[in-house]
Amino acid sequence: MKLKKILATVMATIAAVATFGFAGCGSSKGEDVKVMKDIYLTAEDYAFAIAKENNTLLEEVNTMLDNWTKDGSLDTLINSYFDGNADFTYENKSSSPKDGDFIMATNAAFPPFEYKKGAYFCGVDVEIAYNIAQELGKTLFVYDMEFDSIISSVKTGESDIGMAGMTVNETRLQQVNFATPYYSSAQVITVLESDKTFDNCTTAAEVEAILATKGKSYKIGTQNGTTGYMYSKGDEGFGYPGFKNLTTNGYSSGALAMKDLSNEKIDAVILDLQPSLLIAESINK
Repeated sequence: MKLKKILATVMATIAAVATFGFAGCGSSKGEDVKVMKDIYLTAEDYAFAIAKENNTLLEEVNTMLDNWTKDGSLDTLINSYFDGNADFTYENKSSSPKDGDFIMATNAAFPPFEYKKGAYFCGVDVEIAYNIAQELGKTLFVYDMEFDSIISSVKTGESDIGMAGMTVNETRLQQVNFATPYYSSAQVITVLESDKTFDNCTTAAEVEAILATKGKSYKIGTQNGTTGYMYSKGDEGFGYPGFKNLTTNGYSSGALAMKDLSNEKIDAVILDLQPSLLIAESINK
């Protein structure tokens, strides 16, 4: 399924998300940032990662996604996080997973797909995971970890499923299987509001041509292990040559990268479209 990409006009959820990411970053207001939201640097599908030997779960999840797509409930759930109607929250029932729990590996710093409000987990993927667990007659346990640990957690059986706005690619397919894609996304670049570097660009090729002229002093922030990191740093499995001429800085979350951009510690951020819009709106408030 390929859902229509929803752009900046659907920012009503930001009030719920604004508290998710900046603890420990300092409270001083930096510069405003702007997302080059109309220039898609990549096109990609999100899907859920499942261990290769767990064909039963793969079939069950695909059946659920197919049913929810046909009855329209999947679209309704996802769109609710973009129109401000989502109110789902989830708190783990125990401090560690118990036998029989449905364990979701995620990185809860990627709004609107997964984020936290206090002790509660929220987001598109969390609500879908809860629904899957209910269908399976199990209790959901959300296992929050670094993004680049999710695949190995699923592969080794530590977690049942990886749900983190995760892009399907050949490198990951060598390690895990993926359920039916449920959302289409893209990487975008964000810069300071005062930065005019890319203002006349209309295509990814034009942005890339400018980035190719930058030197090591030009710093791009990305979230570790994500498509944005691979795109900027370069990754053969993803098919991205990267920008070897400049510096790619990896962060544990896109929010931290955006905060450093706002504080003029880096020059740009490359991150998924919807998280970019939400985090930028939070910074600019």
